[in-house]
Amino acid sequence: MPSKEEISLIVKAEHSKPFKVLGPHRTPKGISIRAFFPGRSNAWVIKKKKKFPMSLLHPDGFFEAFFEKEKELFPYMLMLKDKKPFYDPYSFPRLLTDYDIHLMAEGTHYKNYEKLGAHIRKVNGISGVHFSLWAPNARRVSVVGDFNNWDGRAHPMLLRKNTGIWEIFIPGLSEGTLYKYELLGKRYLSLKTDPYGFYSELRPNTASVVWDINKYTWNDHEWINGRGKRNELESPIAIYEVHPGSWMRVPEEGNRFLTYRELAGSLVRYVGEMGFTHIELLPLTEHPLDESWGYQTIGYFSATSRFGKPEELMYFIDCCHQNGIGVLMDWVPAHFPKDSHGLAFFDGTFLYEHEDPKLREHPDWGTHIFNYGRNEVANFLLTSALFWLDKYHLDGLRVDAVASMLYLDYSRGTGQWIPNIYGGNENVEAIAFVRRFNELCHEYHPGVLTIAEESTAWQMVSRPTYLGGLGFSLKWNMGWMHDMLIYFGRDPVHRKYHHNNLTFGLLYAFHENFVLVLSHDEVVHGKRSLLDKMPGDLWQKFANLRLLFGYMYAHPGKKMLFMGGEFGQWWEWDSSSSLQWHLLQYEPHRRLQRFVRDLNRLLKGEPSLYELDFHWRGFQWIDFSDSESSVVSFMRKAKDPEDFLVFVFNFTSVPRHNYRIGVPRKVIYREILNSDSEIYFGSNLGNGGWVPAEDVPSSGMPYSLNLTLPPLGMIALKPQ
Repeated sequence: MPSKEEISLIVKAEHSKPFKVLGPHRTPKGISIRAFFPGRSNAWVIKKKKKFPMSLLHPDGFFEAFFEKEKELFPYMLMLKDKKPFYDPYSFPRLLTDYDIHLMAEGTHYKNYEKLGAHIRKVNGISGVHFSLWAPNARRVSVVGDFNNWDGRAHPMLLRKNTGIWEIFIPGLSEGTLYKYELLGKRYLSLKTDPYGFYSELRPNTASVVWDINKYTWNDHEWINGRGKRNELESPIAIYEVHPGSWMRVPEEGNRFLTYRELAGSLVRYVGEMGFTHIELLPLTEHPLDESWGYQTIGYFSATSRFGKPEELMYFIDCCHQNGIGVLMDWVPAHFPKDSHGLAFFDGTFLYEHEDPKLREHPDWGTHIFNYGRNEVANFLLTSALFWLDKYHLDGLRVDAVASMLYLDYSRGTGQWIPNIYGGNENVEAIAFVRRFNELCHEYHPGVLTIAEESTAWQMVSRPTYLGGLGFSLKWNMGWMHDMLIYFGRDPVHRKYHHNNLTFGLLYAFHENFVLVLSHDEVVHGKRSLLDKMPGDLWQKFANLRLLFGYMYAHPGKKMLFMGGEFGQWWEWDSSSSLQWHLLQYEPHRRLQRFVRDLNRLLKGEPSLYELDFHWRGFQWIDFSDSESSVVSFMRKAKDPEDFLVFVFNFTSVPRHNYRIGVPRKVIYREILNSDSEIYFGSNLGNGGWVPAEDVPSSGMPYSLNLTLPPLGMIALKPQ
């Protein structure tokens, strides 16, 4: 019989070793079976279909049944009044191996999502759910849910010695069970969602949901096998950035979201028709606040339930792959919110975050910063990344706010940050984490893309770690984006004074593997839509936007465009409503959309636009010095130097007749794209489809073309 003190600790839910007291136990005189059922006055043990009453040792519901002369443990069930017999959770063995726990502590268990969290499994032939959690500073941890009336006294977990890992197998539970963890800290009692949970209740509810993540049957084997054989850096990439909650809604049904399955039809079809190569989804990790767009992540392993079940998201990604479309997702390891049910102050201590507020608090977003130097925390994040690539077959992750991770003084003033051990402002632990993240993603999933949103001059962001780089595949070109939006926001009359905005990006274009981005951040919070940023009357606004897109697609670098920009959304982005699809009934918007579609067609059909995106051999200026006319011209080249395109841009509203540029070959140059064509809502000024090269040297080249440059237009010419 346990001591009164131990029984009292069980009853008060303060015992850190409940398996020492509860369940079956050998004694010199027989087998003792103990159980705690809060508020119950009767309980029975079922042995070989016979009922044996249990003795009430404590009025709050602590029971014991003693089987004299029994020497070996035997199978049994428990029974309460008005309930069917059930198996005793405290009669099952611990399931995590010492090796698993060793790897977790070491920070090298890269599939710990298969161990921690809630997993449906059979133990000794009995179905149930195995729960496990890392909470090293908790005095007690319990699983709570509908199955035990959310009572933390009912299912306290086993603490594995010196590991901080708690576990319990609860028989009889199945998929769909709602649960949380109740943690008793040194001073606080808290309810937390499962950091490794695979599914969550629809907000505003916050419970985790037991879910089988492995039941979907994939049909994208050909895509996955081919992915590792492709060189994405030498392939065409045109990314369509999407917020699934506002791409399209259903107003006649209360402005509801489209589901993952509905998106698998409409969004996949649309992206395929538009010719984009990839969809980039704003974070689908579970988050409590719609207005955070997913960047205030709570569930690092949980696909948001806003749009459906995990297998339905898998179906969406599968459909993308079967239609030749890659899927990227934004992933947020830079910070996490302070919501009480999340990671903040998890076990009554600063577990996932730093204790010192100069390291813990993110001044820009009012969130916490991960403690990247702690093995278990780094392992948590690394396995989250690998989980999405593994279980959801994502083709890459775009890492949000990398700059805020790299610098200890990011958005901090004097005295608000702590130097590293070398006295510098670099976050040494975060840098090591980022490098390891990239190494693991590329090692375990060859062919995936890792993309950095990094806005500073940090060098070698997209260079391999063995060369001293951070290891990303690609880096957002934030400088190009800001230069372009500033330039295009100016009246064309004044652009000649800001010509360097056009050309400056080529000074550093090949220092990194850049993605040219016109992202969601630039069309929200009062910044206006892309179309609305453009100066001039209606015709000029559309002409300017076509010109911006044309310059983007001709410029070295991969491409990314946020949804709505491709057809000229007038309103700035509102995450609570659908895009303005009704605008497509009007010619200017419909023809702008066609122009973007043709840009994607051109990109995918011309090796000169993608094979050498990141090497100076793929680009050559023809003339960048004509600031007075606001005209630039250049060539894009493929690996085969005879395969090239000529681009000429007129950034003013004045047509340029008899404008001469140099070319390297004396052939006919076909005008393969003209942003001023009437099919794009232009004035239809151009060169009649083709121009012969003449024996007139120009721009340091032996031949030249005599061109007509349309107003606010770009032309693309291909030698025949």
